[in-house]
Amino acid sequence: MGQKLFRYSMASVVAVIVSNVFLLIFVGVLDMGEVLASTLATTIAAVPSYEMNRKWAWGKTGKSHVMKEVVPFWGLALLGWGFSTLAVWWMGRYAKHHDFSHGAKTVAVLIVYFAAFGLLWVAKFMIFNSLMFVHHHHDRDHEHRDDAPAAA
Repeated sequence: MGQKLFRYSMASVVAVIVSNVFLLIFVGVLDMGEVLASTLATTIAAVPSYEMNRKWAWGKTGKSHVMKEVVPFWGLALLGWGFSTLAVWWMGRYAKHHDFSHGAKTVAVLIVYFAAFGLLWVAKFMIFNSLMFVHHHHDRDHEHRDDAPAAA
């Protein structure tokens, strides 16, 4: 359990870095709207997050199970996107209403985006560990059969 939590944490660090770098580029450099920027940053970061969590943190191999892994993962990503996008939209409006400079607005949006995903972090670990990336006995048996040498 400790190794899974550590690896999940490291996958989360990668996802946070990827999403925040893209959010910084989209909002700070390209001056893109907060909703579109959050949508793109979340979508981009979800790809390495899924792969790292499934393969590295939970040690799953083989093809992903669409209904047990892919759909729930993207459902959680959608939940995270909705929550974070609402938060950055609100912060963008707040910053505009309070005449934040472009730099201050960018920093505020990044902080709120990070905090929104932080709130969902523990719940996602529990869902990944107990529902999505669970090793079932039939999965292990199938993996062992695939690894067995062919009979002559």
